[in-house]
Amino acid sequence: NTGQSTEASLTLPLADWSESHVRCWLESIGIKKEYVNKLYEEEVTGPVLKELDEVFLKSIGMKGGQIHILTRKRNELLEHFHKNTGTNNAGKKKGKKKIEATLDRAGDINFKYVKNNVLGPETGITDLVTPCHEYKSLAIAAELDRQRLQVKLANEIIRFASACMNVRTNGTIHFGVMDRNEDKGWKHGQIVGVKVRDRDAYVDALDYIERCFDKAEQEAARHCIHPPIFVEVIQKDSQEQTFVVEVDIEPSSSIANGRVFQVCLPRFNQDSNKVIIEKHPVFYQRVGANSEPVKTEELLPFIKGLQERDARREKAESSSREDHDGISQDLGRKLSILLTDGKNYINDSLWYILVTNRCKKEDLKHVNFLTRMNIFCVFDFDEDSNVSGLYAQFKEYHATSSHFLHDYSNENKMTTTQFQKHLCLFDHTSWIFCNGRNDYHGSEKPCDENTWIRTKKKYLKKAISFICDEILPKGSFVVLFLLLSPVEKPIVDTFQEFYTEMNGMEYIMCIAESREDYEKWANLAQASCKIETLEQKSIVGMKLSHVDATIQTMMSSTTCARHLPVSTRGLCALPTLEEEKMFSLEILCVNQCDDIKLDLLTASEIQEIEQTFYQGRRISWKNFWLAEKGKCGEVIEREACKDVSKILDEMLHETRIRYSVTKVKIFHHPGSGGSTIARQVLWKRRKDLRCAIVKSSYPVATVCQHAVNFRKYEEKDTIHCPPVLLLIEDYDEDFVDELKNDLLDAMAVSKVHSSRTCFILMCCKRSNDPEKRCKDSPLDTVAVTHKLTDHEKSLFKTKLERFTKQKDFKPEFILTFVLMCEEFKETYVREFVQHLLQGIDLSSRDTSLMRYVALLNFYVHNSYVSLSHCEAFLGRGAYTEKRAREHDFISHLSEQARVIFIELREDTTYLSSVQIIHYLVAKEILQQLSGDLPQSQIAMSLLQEKVLFQHRFGREEFIKFIRDLFIRRDKKSRGDNTDSLFSPFIEHVCSFEDCEKAIAVLKAAYECLGKDAFFAQQLARLHYIHDKFEDAEYWAGVAKSHLPNDSFILDTEGQVYRRWFSFTKIEIALKAMKCFRAAQQAAKLEIDTMNNAGYFGEVEVGCRLLKFLSMLEVFPRNTEREHSELVRYLISDYIPESIKKSWGKLHSRLKGLRQNIYNALEWISEDLSYFQTDKNQEKDDEAEVGQEREEQVYNPRKWLKRQSEAYAKFFISKSLVEENNAGPETQLLRRMNIYRNGGGNVTTILSLLSDTKEKRSVQKLETIISFYAEDPLRERLEDIDLINYILSHITLACVSPGSSKLLPFQKLRELSKRFFKQRRTTFPASAYFLLTLLYWPDEALDIEPNPDKYDILISALQTMKHLNDIKMKNVAPRKKRIYTHFFLGKGYGLGKIVHKTRIDKLISGSLDERRMKWLHGDVWNIGKIREVLKRVSGWTEDRKVFIRGHGRPIHILPLHYDSVPPGSENVTLYLGFSFNGLVAYNIEVEKDKTHMRK
Repeated sequence: NTGQSTEASLTLPLADWSESHVRCWLESIGIKKEYVNKLYEEEVTGPVLKELDEVFLKSIGMKGGQIHILTRKRNELLEHFHKNTGTNNAGKKKGKKKIEATLDRAGDINFKYVKNNVLGPETGITDLVTPCHEYKSLAIAAELDRQRLQVKLANEIIRFASACMNVRTNGTIHFGVMDRNEDKGWKHGQIVGVKVRDRDAYVDALDYIERCFDKAEQEAARHCIHPPIFVEVIQKDSQEQTFVVEVDIEPSSSIANGRVFQVCLPRFNQDSNKVIIEKHPVFYQRVGANSEPVKTEELLPFIKGLQERDARREKAESSSREDHDGISQDLGRKLSILLTDGKNYINDSLWYILVTNRCKKEDLKHVNFLTRMNIFCVFDFDEDSNVSGLYAQFKEYHATSSHFLHDYSNENKMTTTQFQKHLCLFDHTSWIFCNGRNDYHGSEKPCDENTWIRTKKKYLKKAISFICDEILPKGSFVVLFLLLSPVEKPIVDTFQEFYTEMNGMEYIMCIAESREDYEKWANLAQASCKIETLEQKSIVGMKLSHVDATIQTMMSSTTCARHLPVSTRGLCALPTLEEEKMFSLEILCVNQCDDIKLDLLTASEIQEIEQTFYQGRRISWKNFWLAEKGKCGEVIEREACKDVSKILDEMLHETRIRYSVTKVKIFHHPGSGGSTIARQVLWKRRKDLRCAIVKSSYPVATVCQHAVNFRKYEEKDTIHCPPVLLLIEDYDEDFVDELKNDLLDAMAVSKVHSSRTCFILMCCKRSNDPEKRCKDSPLDTVAVTHKLTDHEKSLFKTKLERFTKQKDFKPEFILTFVLMCEEFKETYVREFVQHLLQGIDLSSRDTSLMRYVALLNFYVHNSYVSLSHCEAFLGRGAYTEKRAREHDFISHLSEQARVIFIELREDTTYLSSVQIIHYLVAKEILQQLSGDLPQSQIAMSLLQEKVLFQHRFGREEFIKFIRDLFIRRDKKSRGDNTDSLFSPFIEHVCSFEDCEKAIAVLKAAYECLGKDAFFAQQLARLHYIHDKFEDAEYWAGVAKSHLPNDSFILDTEGQVYRRWFSFTKIEIALKAMKCFRAAQQAAKLEIDTMNNAGYFGEVEVGCRLLKFLSMLEVFPRNTEREHSELVRYLISDYIPESIKKSWGKLHSRLKGLRQNIYNALEWISEDLSYFQTDKNQEKDDEAEVGQEREEQVYNPRKWLKRQSEAYAKFFISKSLVEENNAGPETQLLRRMNIYRNGGGNVTTILSLLSDTKEKRSVQKLETIISFYAEDPLRERLEDIDLINYILSHITLACVSPGSSKLLPFQKLRELSKRFFKQRRTTFPASAYFLLTLLYWPDEALDIEPNPDKYDILISALQTMKHLNDIKMKNVAPRKKRIYTHFFLGKGYGLGKIVHKTRIDKLISGSLDERRMKWLHGDVWNIGKIREVLKRVSGWTEDRKVFIRGHGRPIHILPLHYDSVPPGSENVTLYLGFSFNGLVAYNIEVEKDKTHMRK
């Protein structure tokens, strides 16, 4: 396309035009084809086009009319380039290309040439000041000896210099550049460089001046011929060092006036091996691009013209000085065009990535424009930025997270979504310290340039690739290089990586106040990008203060403060920093959108905003604001909006009973405007309530904390704060219930009266039967349907009439609104789709895409297909410019597809995507496009589209939607009509096609999605439901082979077999225990859940079986009412004769009964030691005090204590002890006595600390210790006994530190070493827990760092982490909160170990108040607690916490991940001891510069 090629050419400098560019331009201005071809054959490039004259054009046969058009259009073209590039070249001797001018740059060490780049052709005289150029490759001479090399240099330099000096023009001769007469394999002007072994040889070559010039002219020649300049030639990924050697000639009028220069050139005589100087002097002059001798007959006129040439030189010098002084670029306009693409304001939907270096103190006050831009992340090369640089200032305005380059390497192989959340991207500005930090306590210290390239450059590449390839699509962000100080190579490497990833400079720009800094950066960067292109995208020389002021005027919004209502009926300001701290809320302010510069919005832009909503996209705050301002039509207020407002008024003002946290529910048909109504209510209430939308992707704890902070913000009286209205959309019921409960607890702690409304949760959810949901709870629920009231019909009709009167109106512009006017009646939608699809090509790719999107949109709520997926499917490449890309995509679709697709921008991934305009339209399209093609066949075809499944951008979301299509079941809790057995799509296929087709498509999905175990599970269920038991058994086995330890899959397998067997009572019990043990094994490797029911079940059934056995006549009690006969049977080889044969194979299974129950109890004890389960325990203790004790069936600690006692009583027999004396049975029976007294496992021992009567606890613990041998070192204890023995001492020390039963701390350490020395033995987690307690550095015993003790401690921590990982897997932390048993206190020995119960006793208030103080961290503000506990110094690194132990760094866990300061900071904390390792509490950023304890 000639037009497009010409436009592309106009974006290039004329000097870069090839013959093809010139050819396209000639065709575009109407030159005859024969002349176009002739000029193409003559190799007319851009530089040649600039110099074309009438003589040359006539010489190729061109006629006068054609010559006239060409020269006039050529001059207009030159004027175009002059205007658009300003006077970049006229005012400087260095710049866009070194070939333009090379004088006055002896000190320009920053400039570099790029190997194989091609310079413009050699030039003749222009304006005397602009140098003419001559090239010599010097390829052969550079390899000669010093003498021969110098002769060659002198010959070329002196001939060229004398020619320039005689005509009074500046000039530069370049060695290392190919001239026109050299090797045909090279291009004229191609940079090759020369290897310079000895620079002095080049400099000393000028000593021939004295031998070649007349004596009278030698001094003048010395002044005019400058010393050689060695310009480095760079080549990407090459270490070879070569140079272009340049000699400048400058015959200034003050030196050359009145002089004429004749020379005798030197040459080397090969025969005599000597240098010969020519005998006859010669006058040289520049003729075109050559240095030619002055002919004898022309010599007299040449000398006579000397005076005229001197005059021209003086005039040229004067003019050059005036031009240089008078030139001033319109940098403001250039900056505006670069940032706004020619609009009136900056596009506020774009992200910016900032790359910068050290900011001087005086410049910090001129970078305010950065605080108003959407900064996604910053690559900062200032190692002091956190203390005195840009970061220190920026974080005063915005919430940030600081990182280092390696934080972006994703070494744990997280998914893109997981890694994005891990780095807090889109929540805070990510500040990446590219060369470490001087103030950081960790290992990330600054390094020199070479070390950086060796150690950090690889992480830079990973970080940039991650951002460009997986996070931000091209066209959604701009990279801004802000050069504030001298640059080094790492910042250039950053440019080159971005340039490569982004395929050019289109979305990269640079701002530099210092031209010197810019030129060093640009000269190094030209290895990747031409220096002219860099210049076009750079603002150089503009004062930073001017840049700051100019950019701020381009913002689409003003800097007016955002306001919130306050209890005193006034307003308070909400700074951006405070708002960003509450990132889980989208806050709606009183003056929302008032910062928009209304005068910048054109009528067409306002119309586009309105039509965008009525076409089917979600309403924005701009819609309401523009309507309020009268700039567009009112947003129709439906009756449901008034109903919601009425319920809110009743909640806030009526005298009926009110609660601190209440709910109002909006259930709506999909696409009926429920979300619009909810937002409309927020907009109307924003002036008297604090309003926000909850981002439900964040944890409940985070949302709760932010909501509480939002309510209390800038309020003196936190009791009478204005209520907060929170909108929660498409929520999970558990999420809302948990949020409500957490908010209720928070208000209880704040002592807010329960009858005062503090939070209103407005829950908006899709439902297929909203009216039924409304009837279920009419007082707080509103239904929104497609059906309109008479009043609403009138409003919609009036609105539609207004639209139809608009110029160029088409119904498809507001299609959803048109359908809403018709109430989405089934017949209307059917007829509409039927009319739309008339004549559609059923075999086209467009139609296939419509089918696939409709299939997903109908069956999978909120599904979409990314724009890049669509482009890939339709066989079109991605387009670079956003608007052009979407326009081009839409314009290439069929007419039908253009009408039904709407384009969206996904909120979290920022990918553009498409979906059908409405759920019901998707349903109808799917039905009508199916025709003879059943939906199972559409799904089968979709699964075979490899291009969709392999496409990179948005792949995670696409695969999720496909999975949901096949296996996500309907649930009433999600607003569906039923709780379905299978996904709606599979149920449709089963109902309207047959189960065989459902099975076939599920099998295809199983293969397509990597043989997913859960697809195999669904196949097993599908076969089982349809009585295909053998196939069900096979697919259950397949699922189990993929995930052998998944309890849900094992449950499915169990369903196949559940009724195949029947047993007697004992057999039933033994079979049940076997099943529970299988469930235990499955639960150990459970991925997303923690299922401990198998252990509890085995203990309960086992204890019941013991009780049943004890009641049988065959096991009578002895005179002391002990079960001695049963004990003998269960723990020895003894079998009563009466049951020896009849019980047969049961004996071996029953004799394992004791050990099986014991193992399960130990597991439960260990499990309870990990997790926080003491809520009911505390209530139970309080009830005991109040004489209202009641057994808590849901209290696992109490349950364990009761079951342990019940279990132990069946294995206690004094008679057996006497019979066996010191045999193994005696050891067992002694252990059962310890069990019965509460010392049998970790949980029961620690539960003794919860006894309200300390004396009773002391007595029990001393009794337990007395059961053990007096010298445990001499009489070796079993591993589990040793654990319980040591823990009993630690527990006793907590309640009675002066007890005589206590062993010295050092002896306990010695006893525990067994758990470290026997590394091949796997001990219970409690063993390693004891090591962490005993080997944490002790102020009395561990004054000096001890590597051995560090090894013990770190080994224990690593093993505990490994065991914890096995236990936790992917379970959400909120479901299983880690329980911290002990804290590090002030003291030494056992005295420094403080149990949690001691802390609890120092907290005042009711149980709920105490619990909320723990939850919100208020306990750490209690003075008595601060006096007991020891505060530890540490630091954070990539959201990880570190402290020092025994002189070395140790990684510890934060209690709440959100409590860790983002990035890398110095911190202090309280240290807790849990079964998951060391835990950091009350993490605070260190404010002073204290050194950490070594």
